[in-house]
Amino acid sequence: MVKVCFVTTDGRRVDAQGTPGDSLLALGQAIGMPLEGTCEGQMACSTCHVIIAPEWFDRLPGAVEDEEDMLDLAAGVTRTSRLACQIVLQDDLDGLEVRIPDEARDMQGR
Repeated sequence: MVKVCFVTTDGRRVDAQGTPGDSLLALGQAIGMPLEGTCEGQMACSTCHVIIAPEWFDRLPGAVEDEEDMLDLAAGVTRTSRLACQIVLQDDLDGLEVRIPDEARDMQGR
């Protein structure tokens, strides 16, 4: 299992465990984080925008151009912003910390 800590917009820390190979988006949705994922991981939206803790950001594979383009459309983007649908859980990400942006809105009501 891969442990991930989500930090909510109000600063609450929510720990979760995912299976290697699962997406960060699927894990976040499973525990009720406001990550809409409208395009279901096709990089056609930015509704799963998360902010990776700086100490973890460089450990992730780099974003491809399509992901960078979608992040340009997201509100509240930072240097360590990523799309949760593009982060695949791996054993070396055990302990990953991600923050939900203040602008996060889940229109599906999760």
